[in-house]
Amino acid sequence: MSLSFAPAHPWSLHRNPLGQLIFVREGAAPIEITPVRAFALSAPTECLSFVSATGEEVLWLESLSQAPAAAQALIQQELAQRDFVPQILAITGLDSYATPSTWQIETDRGATQLVLKAEEDIRRLPDHALLIADGQGVQYVIRDRRTLDAHSRRILKRFL
Repeated sequence: MSLSFAPAHPWSLHRNPLGQLIFVREGAAPIEITPVRAFALSAPTECLSFVSATGEEVLWLESLSQAPAAAQALIQQELAQRDFVPQILAITGLDSYATPSTWQIETDRGATQLVLKAEEDIRRLPDHALLIADGQGVQYVIRDRRTLDAHSRRILKRFL
């Protein structure tokens, strides 16, 4: 039962007693679903796919605004739990300008460090954003590198 776009029949979402997100549509059995962003960083509220426990696409929304108002908050909660992409607010230090290097950083989730294995692990995104993959597979984002402090920009410039 794959739908290309928002279904014509009314639908809703709710959580079952186990906390799972359940998709309910008129005339169909309730289905446990998981929302997935197609473009998590560049368009987080657009192009949302909802897949069943078996991996089948149940629903596709071009925009979160297509969801019923009551369902939008549930979708956002579920996506926030699923996505873990800390935002780098400052680069406070590093051990070397050659890779691999260990960076001390401030994120929206606290201070930590990352290991940059290669300069290719820094990916440029639209609007001066960067996606940085550390040696352990964690993805960090800089939403707009122009808004970083001067010290952080100087460090970053050496790797770009």
